[in-house]
Amino acid sequence: MKKVGLLGCGAIGTEIALAIDSGKINAMLTHIYDFDKNKSEALALKLAKKPAIVENPHMLSSNPVDIVVEAASQDAVRNHALSILQNKRDLMVMSVGALLDESVLDVLVEACSEFKKSIYLPSGAIAGLDAIKSVKNEIDSISITTTKNPKSLKGAKFFEANPMDVDSIKNPVTLFDGNAKDAVKLFPANINVAALLSLAGIGSEKTKVRIIADPNTDKNTHAIEAKGKFGRLSITVENVPDQRNPKTSRLAILSAIECLRGICSDDMQIGT
Repeated sequence: MKKVGLLGCGAIGTEIALAIDSGKINAMLTHIYDFDKNKSEALALKLAKKPAIVENPHMLSSNPVDIVVEAASQDAVRNHALSILQNKRDLMVMSVGALLDESVLDVLVEACSEFKKSIYLPSGAIAGLDAIKSVKNEIDSISITTTKNPKSLKGAKFFEANPMDVDSIKNPVTLFDGNAKDAVKLFPANINVAALLSLAGIGSEKTKVRIIADPNTDKNTHAIEAKGKFGRLSITVENVPDQRNPKTSRLAILSAIECLRGICSDDMQIGT
């Protein structure tokens, strides 16, 4: 049974911890950490099998865990992913946008090879990554249009340079139209799906991203379209936002749970 360390005890981290605690994931949650210790303590109270609360992120991977699950932030990936791999622990990353920084990605890929460890990226709030990976060498163009209620976009870095009262938006408005590399910088907590899509496909600068704020929707919708020699692929996913954190889709949390379940299981693996 694999031992898991959890970096981040917010909405996603809490659901992963509960899935382990309930037996949905065949693993043991042995150590947890959050930059806000109150969150770590609150999570521990919800669990029947109490993990140790460590005092800093380094202590997660210095303890005898098999895998560390990051469910914190892009900064957590930038600051701590390398040391986790150097401590010879596998890593599951939720804040995938950090990997669109080539200096971060290159270092981590090299570390995986050097220390013989793996990084896992759940498919998150979108579908079709298996297909995108399969045809990536034959893709000519790929795009994703994300539509969310303005309230779920609050706090994004985009609004620092473009001040506006999101509560005053009355009709659908396109906030961003560019590439994935820029999108994940401006919407770091909202658009990890664009990072995943670009990593699976033809890169962050060639992956087109449009972000629409629609006050009339209660879903997080992602519409993907890819064209090329292979043919045409079109996928639309309408996600229910997570009740604890509307910036996160319920599907993203379920995807993380299923990804970790597969890592910790000897069952048949479906899909690539």
